Amino acid sequence: MSARIGVVTFPGSLDDVDTARAIARAGGTPVSLWHDDSALRGVNAVVLPGGFSYGDYLRCGAIARFSAVMETIVEVAQAGMPVLGICNGFQILCESHLLPGALVRNAHRRYRLADQALEVARVDTAWTGDLAAGDRVVIPVKHGEGRYVADAATLEELESGGRVVVRYADGNPNGSLNDIAGVSNAAGNVVGMMPHPEHAIDQRTGPSADGLRLFTSVLSTLGVNL
Repeated sequence: MSARIGVVTFPGSLDDVDTARAIARAGGTPVSLWHDDSALRGVNAVVLPGGFSYGDYLRCGAIARFSAVMETIVEVAQAGMPVLGICNGFQILCESHLLPGALVRNAHRRYRLADQALEVARVDTAWTGDLAAGDRVVIPVKHGEGRYVADAATLEELESGGRVVVRYADGNPNGSLNDIAGVSNAAGNVVGMMPHPEHAIDQRTGPSADGLRLFTSVLSTLGVNL
């Protein structure tokens, strides 16, 4: 039986279907989860997809963090379950304090949509084991509030602890500090990233198939034979 990967839908989620498709393409079983239901339906890992969660007019992810499902996700993530947050999902993970820092409006104050080059920095996470340190991948970005910020002490902790997962390469699309595109918790089971790997699973529909490796990585972490 393939691993069950939950995909949470919040009011305003845009990429939950795309994320489910990526999971299935990787060989997993996507399981739909509703933001207002605390049950995780026996999943082995969880993805918070991109989009716009309700309450983003206050601060991205600030209200979504109080959803019933997030109470459960915080508990299981702290216990070691793999959790990935993409774009708005990354914002929600930061607001839930599963990841440090915050995502704020792009430095140039404009929405950015582009195929973005990234450099892989950390590969010993639940979501990057099928990548190699220094790999260059191309994954789309599409956001208006994707600039990663943190205080100096937090940035030093992330850098010294090797917790930066991916960095922007060949140009920073939003002004993120230290070119940070994604970070992890210390244990490596929780990862947040602004780029959208679910939109890079097939060269016929995206700029590359590089994003698929994040989803195959978690299946490898869970011990699924691909």
